[in-house]
Parts: sequence; structure tokens; C-alpha cells
Amino acid sequence: MSTNLSETQACEADESEEDKLSPMGSLKKAAISASNKFRSSFTKKGRRSSKVMSVEIEDVHDAEELQAVDALRQALILEELLPEKHDDYHMMLRFLKARNFDIEKTKKMWADMLKWRKEFGADAILEDFEFKEHEEVLKYYPQGNHGVDKDGRPVYIERIGLVDANKLLQVTTMDRYIRYHVKEFERTFDVKFPACSLAAKKHIDQSTTILDVQGVGFKSFTKAARDLITLLQKTDGENYPETLNRMFIINAGSGFRMLWNTIKSFLDPKTTAKIHVLGNKYQSKLLEIIDASELPEFLGGTCTCADQGGCMRSDKGPWKEPEILKMVQNGEHKCTKKPRAQSIEEKTILEEETVLSKSTQAIDSMDVEADAGKKQSLSSTLSRNDIEHLKLSPVHENVLIVDNPVDSACQNNVQNENLSALSKGTRI
Repeated sequence: MSTNLSETQACEADESEEDKLSPMGSLKKAAISASNKFRSSFTKKGRRSSKVMSVEIEDVHDAEELQAVDALRQALILEELLPEKHDDYHMMLRFLKARNFDIEKTKKMWADMLKWRKEFGADAILEDFEFKEHEEVLKYYPQGNHGVDKDGRPVYIERIGLVDANKLLQVTTMDRYIRYHVKEFERTFDVKFPACSLAAKKHIDQSTTILDVQGVGFKSFTKAARDLITLLQKTDGENYPETLNRMFIINAGSGFRMLWNTIKSFLDPKTTAKIHVLGNKYQSKLLEIIDASELPEFLGGTCTCADQGGCMRSDKGPWKEPEILKMVQNGEHKCTKKPRAQSIEEKTILEEETVLSKSTQAIDSMDVEADAGKKQSLSSTLSRNDIEHLKLSPVHENVLIVDNPVDSACQNNVQNENLSALSKGTRI
């Protein structure tokens, strides 16, 4: 931490009094500070309890992606579009991937997401929304998480062949079901993905989905069903992009295969590329990616969850294990990060300094053009073509299991230092 502080102080010392007093000087300081804080977030060490057990989470960062996220992050900060809650490397990376790493398009998608969250009330939905009709809904729309695949990703299952959209909308409304769907997505990001990351000892932010479409045909695709699918797809694609790793559609008969051509028109092409349509001999394929003990018996596995009302009601997964859940609730899963070896840290810093140098040069050029009234976006000067295609060795996140809650300074210091440094930047 002292190393990171000395770097920041050195940068500040190099600034002239003129730079400090000018709007461009403040902008430059904000951009440099943002890059330093972003880099230091991977090397800060939190305070440890006297009784701890360290768990390492392998988190592989591609150098090109790391620098692209840094560029997006600075662009969002300069336009005041980065709330503390969403200042997350992996979240920004998912949005970049959804827009093919186009900074401007990603920034618009991000801004639209923030607006939607505010209007929808997504930030408070876990506390404010109660879905009392859940048990009734499961009768007409059997779905839920059950276990993890062999890579540690949560497995989500829907028994589409048993869905009755008309009866579903008799026990709930379209709006309430969408709110329930969003609530479950928020819970997945707050609890399930972190729990899976701890259990797998590597970062997890995608799921494997199984859709059982036995008996589904054109008659099943009613207007109510079409409207629901369209709204769910729009909500997920615009606000929770790149969370599907792969999907298996099983028990697909001739009726469904004809229907599939229609359904695909409602889905994003990038999503359909991840979907595998299988017939009734799907068991061996599922068992290649999911252990039998994690797969329900009705899908060819050995699990029944008999003591919990069946697999579709059990919500089985690492998030149900008390020790892991306690770690997630205390925030240990995201407390500290550091490279595996000093050489890797030096390599990462060197690559970050390359981007920082380009950022500073871009801002300096803006100083020259300022008198002529020309202003240039920092994010647009950092194209992906400027970034070398390098692959970093895995970065490891140190996770602390403690007898007592970890000192909150561990987590808050990282977040507060980022905010305090960046809030000083001048917006133009």
C-alpha cells in the first residue's frame, strides 16, 4: 500500500502550480488518479484478523481487456456515470463485450442501465419486493437454480414443457413476475456468483442453463408466452449482459424445432450462439459438464432433494452453505487482490503505465487545443488498436475466513480512496 501511495504522491508532486489551478490540470489529475487507483485495487492488502485462513480466487485478466476496462472506467468517471456500487472490473468487462468493446456504445448502454435501475428500483428490490405468490408460480412455471457445473458455475433449470402461461398470469401479473425475475438476478450477483467464486476458487459471473422443452410446440407459444419471453429477454440483455455461459435445450421434438426458428428471432444473435438444441438423448452431454450429484434425477442425475420438496424447490448450491454465505455477507470474497508473483505485478504495472502515458499525452494535446475550443474525449483516444494482445498469468484474490467479522476498513478503504480521488476531477 505504501508503494501505491508513493506513486500517487510522486504524480502529484510533478504537477505544476499552473496545472493544479487550471481545469485541464484538474482533469489530468483525475484521469491519472483514476488509473493509479484502478491499478492499486489489484494490489491493496486489507487488514487481517489474528485468526484467518486464506482462500485464493484465481482471476485471469487479459491485458487487452484490462486496459479496455481502464479506458471505459475513466470515461465513465469523467461523465459521472460510475456509482460506487458498480465500480467493478468484471461488470464493466461484461458491458464492453456486449458492445464489442466500442467505448461510446458501451457508455450509452451503461448510462441506459443506470437510468433503468433508478426508474425500476433495482437497487432496493431485494429489500422492498416480496413475491408472496412464489409457491403458486412454481406450479405453472417450474424453474430455479440447482447445483453447479464442473467449472463451478450455477446451473439454472426451467421445465418449459410444464409452463402454463395463462394460469401463471392468473396467480401473478406480468409486472410482478418481471420484478421477481430482477430480484433473483440481483440476488445472483450479490450472493450466488460470489458464493460460487469462493467454492470454485476462481471468479464466476456466468451460469449454465438447461431448458426442458418436452411437449412444447406452436400451441404452447401463446401471445402471453411471447410477451413474457420478449420482456425477459429485453430486461436481461440490456441490464445483465453476458451472464449466460451456455444453454442446453433438451427434449426438443419436431414441434419445438419448428418453433425454435420463430423463438430465435426474439433473441440476441450472441445469445443464440451459446445455445445447443438436443433431442431426448441428452443425458451423456449434460453429465459431461455437470456431476451426477449436482443434476436432478429427472435430468439423468442422482439428486432428488427429497427432504426439501424436490430439486426445483431446494435452491441447492454453495450459497446455501453457512460458512460460505457468511464470507459473502461479510464481503471477504472481494476484499483483497494481488498478483501471484512480484514479476507478474511489475508486468501488470508496466502495461498499465503504457495506457496511463497515452492518457496523459491525450490530455496534454487537449491543453494545446483548448484555446481553439476543441475538446476531445479521453475514451475515444484509447482505441483497442493501441493495445498489444497479451495474456497475463492468473491474478489471485486473497479471501480471508475469520472467526470475527473482518475490519470494515479493508473493504471501505479501497472504495473510499477511489471515490475521494475521482470526485475532485473537473468535468468539461
